[in-house]
Amino acid sequence: MAVALRLLALAFDRTDLFVDEVQYWFWGQNLDFGYYSKPPLIGWLIRLVTDLAGSDAAFWVRMPGAVLHGITALLLGALAARLADGRAALWTVAIYLTLPFTALGSVMISTDTVMAPAFAAALLFLFRLTESRRTSDALLTGLFAGLAVMAKYAGVYFLIGAGLAMLACPAMRIGWRQAALMLLAFAVVVAPNVVWNLSHDLTTVSHTMDNAGWVRTGARFHPGSLAEFFFSQFAVFGPVTFAALLWGYARPRLGTRRALALLSVPALMVVSVQALLDRAYANWAIATYFAGTVLAVLVLPRAGRIAALCVNLIPTLALPVLITLAPWPRTDSGPLLERYLGRHALSGSILALARAEGLPVVSDNRDILADLFYIGRDDTVRFYAAPEEGRASSYYAQMRPMPERLTGEVLMISTSDTGCPGARLEGLTLTGVWAGRDVVAQRVAATCLRGR
Repeated sequence: MAVALRLLALAFDRTDLFVDEVQYWFWGQNLDFGYYSKPPLIGWLIRLVTDLAGSDAAFWVRMPGAVLHGITALLLGALAARLADGRAALWTVAIYLTLPFTALGSVMISTDTVMAPAFAAALLFLFRLTESRRTSDALLTGLFAGLAVMAKYAGVYFLIGAGLAMLACPAMRIGWRQAALMLLAFAVVVAPNVVWNLSHDLTTVSHTMDNAGWVRTGARFHPGSLAEFFFSQFAVFGPVTFAALLWGYARPRLGTRRALALLSVPALMVVSVQALLDRAYANWAIATYFAGTVLAVLVLPRAGRIAALCVNLIPTLALPVLITLAPWPRTDSGPLLERYLGRHALSGSILALARAEGLPVVSDNRDILADLFYIGRDDTVRFYAAPEEGRASSYYAQMRPMPERLTGEVLMISTSDTGCPGARLEGLTLTGVWAGRDVVAQRVAATCLRGR
């Protein structure tokens, strides 16, 4: 029912695809074993769904999110049933479906969402393996752990957590043979992406180092950043559920709860250190919350489970309403969902201006380029990333740079000074996220852009 209602809301969604979402769609148009900033599974999935649907509409790009989170809830419920009982399983399904990050990931596709069912399946088969010691369970555990990594590199936290659980909990020790089979299956699944990275100058590794920040610039202690990240997790996982998870960490019993805690905590700890040394986004620790959901349910008494469900229902119910009513509600500074509005309108106006001027489009702004490739997918206008020195700053600069052979004038779209003389053109539609921003459309010589 929850999945069906979310799909219904998506059918009436009035927000634009976000920059990351259109980037994932664009990856799917160029099937490969890796991409600039992420492993390939999300691009493959979106391509599969849109090809089967015969449409690249926003609904089909986002549709897998609700379905994948529904599958994840069932897998975690099956895990809870194995570790506890049927009542815990039902509570696990209900609470997972109402988690704030689940609600957001069900209406806006992300790599976290694609990783979720694979990570949950790996957990389920790992616990099965501890009892069965079957070769098939070992291979399936490795297979799904590999798929989790092929969705998002944070899937590797599964292996870290599994190793800690095996060291600390005798019941989790699966034997050297089964561990070797699990790692073999994992290696086979991730090998294509490893080979791709090695043959593309470790592109994704370099981007990950850029995100880490301190790796290139040196570590600086930021207690404020750590505090911001830590308290953001109450919003990501829900205040009651996150408090229960912390209690589960503080009072880990022997056996099941200790194993779940060790399978859950690595991502939260690593990202907390990252936040202390530089910065960390709130969603970087999502891998914490698959085993963490089951642990929170086992820790919470019945009243606590009811409280968690009621509190989490607030954003769960509010988000579908907001995406169908956008741009309402408005605040003094603009629509509440402003960052998800105005992107497609700007792209449409850029394409119209380019057609009127008879010029190809060049931009040095990743957000603008991403949306142009989506909105202009069936247009005759050509668009390129502005020339750059050194390592490409985006997938578009890497794969669709302005060609060396391009001469004459181009329509340059930028949010900063291009350093090139040329006539400034009017006609851009600046609403939503672009309202009040200085987005400039300018006729400039391609040779000037190349020589900047």
